[in-house]
Amino acid sequence: MRVQKKQIKDPAVISGLLSQCPVGRLATIGADGSPMIKPLNFVYLEGDVYFHCARDNPCKAGYLYQSVIFKGRALIVEEKEKKLWVLKALMEKYQPEGGYGPFPEAKLMLTAVVRIIIDHISGKEDLG
Repeated sequence: MRVQKKQIKDPAVISGLLSQCPVGRLATIGADGSPMIKPLNFVYLEGDVYFHCARDNPCKAGYLYQSVIFKGRALIVEEKEKKLWVLKALMEKYQPEGGYGPFPEAKLMLTAVVRIIIDHISGKEDLG
């Protein structure tokens, strides 16, 4: 772990997060060696993670969803103005009420911003 002081050390907190988390992501490597991360429903039981996949529907229940999966190439954004543009967009998305203040120069220099150039994108949905 990069920042030790942020590590969750209490197993009960970790268990609680896994028990409440609505969506997991499964990362695998394809036959061609490319990585793939897929969103999925899961359950955490007695210290293990379980999920089902498409052999057959185990019951008559359904689930409405939309998801997007993409593959691409990652690049580090070096230009200061572009980093600021991206960081402001992230804050506007996740804290639209504002109040986050300016981005201090010292913190900006320590913050990496990653751009993923999308090579392939696909979506999947079942809205009922």
